[in-house]
Amino acid sequence: MPDISTLTPGAKVLLQGNEAIARGALEGGVNLAAAYPGNPSSEILQTLADSAEGAGIYAEWSTNEKVALESAAAASFAGLRAMASMKQNGVNVALDFICNLTISGTKGGIVLVTCDDPSGVSSTNEQDARFVARTAVLPLLEPATPAECLAMMKLAFQLSEDIGNLVVFRSLSRLSHTRAGVTPGPLPDRARQPYWDPKQAWFTIPVVPRHQGMLAKLAKAGEILKATGLNRYEGPEHPELLVIASGSARLYADEARRMLAATDRVGILHLVWTWPLDEELVLKHLALADKVLIAEELDPFVDTAVKSLYAQHVAELGIKRFFGQESGHAPKVGELSPGKLAGAMADILGLPWQELDPDYAARLQQAQALAAPREVGFCPGCPHRASYWSMKQVLDADGREGIVSGDIGCYTMGVLNTGFKRVNAVHCMGSGLGVASGLGKLRDQGFRQPVISVVGDSTFFHAALPGLVNARWNNADYVLVVLDNSATAMTGFQPHPGTGQTAMGTPGTPVDVEQVCRGLELPYSVVDPYDLAATQEALYDALQEGGGVRVLIFRRLCALVQGKRGGHPYAVSVDPELCRGEDCGCNRYCTRVFRCPGLVFDEATGRAKVDEVVCVGCGVCAQICPAGAIRALPKEAAA
Repeated sequence: MPDISTLTPGAKVLLQGNEAIARGALEGGVNLAAAYPGNPSSEILQTLADSAEGAGIYAEWSTNEKVALESAAAASFAGLRAMASMKQNGVNVALDFICNLTISGTKGGIVLVTCDDPSGVSSTNEQDARFVARTAVLPLLEPATPAECLAMMKLAFQLSEDIGNLVVFRSLSRLSHTRAGVTPGPLPDRARQPYWDPKQAWFTIPVVPRHQGMLAKLAKAGEILKATGLNRYEGPEHPELLVIASGSARLYADEARRMLAATDRVGILHLVWTWPLDEELVLKHLALADKVLIAEELDPFVDTAVKSLYAQHVAELGIKRFFGQESGHAPKVGELSPGKLAGAMADILGLPWQELDPDYAARLQQAQALAAPREVGFCPGCPHRASYWSMKQVLDADGREGIVSGDIGCYTMGVLNTGFKRVNAVHCMGSGLGVASGLGKLRDQGFRQPVISVVGDSTFFHAALPGLVNARWNNADYVLVVLDNSATAMTGFQPHPGTGQTAMGTPGTPVDVEQVCRGLELPYSVVDPYDLAATQEALYDALQEGGGVRVLIFRRLCALVQGKRGGHPYAVSVDPELCRGEDCGCNRYCTRVFRCPGLVFDEATGRAKVDEVVCVGCGVCAQICPAGAIRALPKEAAA
C-alpha cells in the first residue's frame, strides 16, 4: 500500500475508503494501530503499517481482534491515541473486552473500526456489527464517502477523549473498497509521551454506578455530535416521503429520488451518526411528513430506534406510515442498491419504475450465455486440493464414515466440490477444534466415527490454541491437521506469528506449530500434501492410533506465493495415447472429480488435456490418473 503520510495537505487525491480511514487516523493523531486481517477491513492496517515509519507510529497485525483492541486500549490508558480495525466477525471475538472496556473507560482517544460485509461477499456471514454500539453503550459513526471517512476518523478520536470511552466507526464493503477524491489535511505534531500514572487504575467495579456513567457518557456524546451539525436534512420542507438513511444508503436514496425525478417530493434525513439516535432532529422531520421510509444496511438498527421514538410521541405526531424491511420495501438480507430504493419509492409514491430496460436485459442474458461456467474453487496448484484429496481417499479406505470438522480460511471451501465436499462443519475461527474435541469425547457413549479437524496456520494462532489445550487437557480423541501454507492467504498474505515477519516489515520472533505441539507433548509429524502417498499413509496411521490428539502438519507453500518465488517445478502434459477418455471407466476421474482448473476435457478429441495457461506445474494430478496418462516432467527436461 502507498505511504499516505507523504500526501500533500490541500492537494486532492484519489483514495480508497480504507485508505481514507487510515489517513483520517493519522490526521487524528493515532499512535498505535492494531488489527487482524479480514476483508473488507484489511487495507486499513496494511496502509498504516506501510506508512508507520514515515508517520512515526506503531502498527501491528495481532493474533486476533481481541488482542488488537487490548493493545490499542493499553496505548489509550497511557494517554495515546489508538485504534483497532476488524471485519464484522472480529467484533464478536473482541466483544468480551469491549463490554468491559466501556465500563472502565479510556483516556487517550480510541476507535473501534468495524467493516461490515452485506451479502457476505468475502465472509461467512453478513452480520450487522452495529449491535455493539447499543450493547456496549457506545457512540456510533457511519460515514458514506471516503471524504467523510477521513473527516470522521479525526472526529472519532476527539469524541473518544471528550467522553472517556471507546467510539465505534462503521464502514461497509462498498465504502471500504470504493475510490473517490479526498483532500487530506495536515498531520499533527506528535508531542505526546506515553505515561500511565500509577495512581490511576482502569477496572469495572462497582458495576452499577459505572453502568450509570456509561449512559452519561453516551448522552454527552449525543450533545457533542449534535453540535457538529453532521446529521442534516435535504429536500422539500414538507416532503411527501421522508427517507431516514444511514451509511451508503444515504447515497443510494439520493440517487434513487433523482432516477425517479422526485427530488421535489422526497426528502432525505442523513444520519451520519446513528447512536445515540438524534432524537430532536428525527422528531422535527417526522412531524413534517406522513410517509417515512427507513434506508439502511443490514439489520433494522435505525428502524427500530425511530419507531420506538415515534411510539413515545405518537400523540403529538399523529398517524404516520412507516416503510422499510417490515413492509417489504427494503431487503432483510443482502446489499441495498439505488435500484431497490427507487423501486420502493416508486411503489410508495405511485410512480412508474422499471429497473432494467427489457432490450438491455435480453442482450445481457445473451451475453451471459456466452460465458463459460465457472465455480468457486481452489487455485491451480493449491495444496488444499491435494490435502482434501488425501482425506477423501483415507476416509473412504478407513470405512468408518469419518467426519471432518472445518475452520475459516481458503480451506473452508472444503465444503464445496473443489474440496470434494469432505468438510462436514464450518462456523467461526477456531471452532473446528472445539467441535472435534466434543466429538472426541463421545467414545464412551458409542460414537465410533473417526474425526479430523482442519485448521490453517494463521487461524491456528488466532483462535485454535484454547481448543487445542482443551483437547489435550481432556484427552479428546481426534486428528488435528494443520493446513500450513505459510500465509494468511485468503485476506491478502498478511504475516502471522509463524512467518516471523511483522506488519511493519521488521523481523519478529517466529512461532511454529511444532513448538506448540512439543510444549503440549502432543505427537506430531510434518508431511508434504503434494506427496499423496506419504500424506495418505501418515493420515491413515494417525486415524488408526486413537487415544488423544494427534497432529499432522500438512506443509506446502500457497501456490500463489510459490508462483511469485519462481513457480512450480513441472511441465505437465497428457499422453493422448494413454488417456482413455470416456472409456476410462473412471468417469473422467481427473476433470470431473479432481477438478483442478488446469485440467480440462477436450470434447473434440474425447481426451483430457492440460490448459497450459492455467496449469502451474505442481504435478499432483500425475499421481491420480489410473492410466498413467498425465505426466509431470521437470521443466528443464521438458524444454
